[in-house]
Amino acid sequence: MRSYISVFKMRFRMELQYRGAMIGGVLCQMFFGLVLVALYRALYEGHPQSVPVENVVTYVWLQQGFFRMILASDPELLDKIRTGDISYDMCRPVNMYGFYYARIMALKLTGSIMRAVPMFVMAFLLPKGWGLSLPASLFSFLAAIPALMLGLLCVCAIENITVAFTMITLDPRGIQGLLNLLMMILSGNILPLTLFPDSWQKVITLFPYAQLLDAPIRIYTGDHGLESILGVYMLQGIWIVLLLAFGIYMWEQNRKRMIVQGG
Repeated sequence: MRSYISVFKMRFRMELQYRGAMIGGVLCQMFFGLVLVALYRALYEGHPQSVPVENVVTYVWLQQGFFRMILASDPELLDKIRTGDISYDMCRPVNMYGFYYARIMALKLTGSIMRAVPMFVMAFLLPKGWGLSLPASLFSFLAAIPALMLGLLCVCAIENITVAFTMITLDPRGIQGLLNLLMMILSGNILPLTLFPDSWQKVITLFPYAQLLDAPIRIYTGDHGLESILGVYMLQGIWIVLLLAFGIYMWEQNRKRMIVQGG
């Protein structure tokens, strides 16, 4: 366990060095956030929805703040797969899946914190109806934190499954593009899941993608009560176990049949 903690710390410190990328990311996500908020406000003026516009705006800002948690990947690992240098990592006295799981978790967590904190401060300063709203209650805020961390574990497991497919295809663009599109749509990044028809939501919210950010955001805005919050935690935990098991299985199978050209 100490080895994985050390890997996490080293990657965490490395990501803290990219302050320029952080500033650029904050400005970019603030711009897209304002554009989306303007679009949804225009939609509400023409066709009012059952969900308050303030909740939709808050949903948008929270999604934008944690955008890097959804789409960040480990370019160094993908390059190692392409060149075959990943064979050197197989000589490490650690489990390769756990090694890279710790790396991707540090990458996603650090990038999210560095971008989300300044973005949320600026979003809170925007006028009402344009900016980030306070949580429904202190309990909702505190309950959303464990859900967010469970979502992080879930998205890291999905990322490692994507990498496992890349070990087979050697080109990450196809499978990553497909899974990223599904993730952005079904996690509520492009369109908040609260605006989908109720019959659709009953199905979509059961998918693993909805456990990443949609579930924590709904807890934050007060859409989930105490009983449903426990159900959210349980569903997130089930998906984490299933995704981890599937990812470990794929990595192990890839390790057994891995062929490095020239050796």
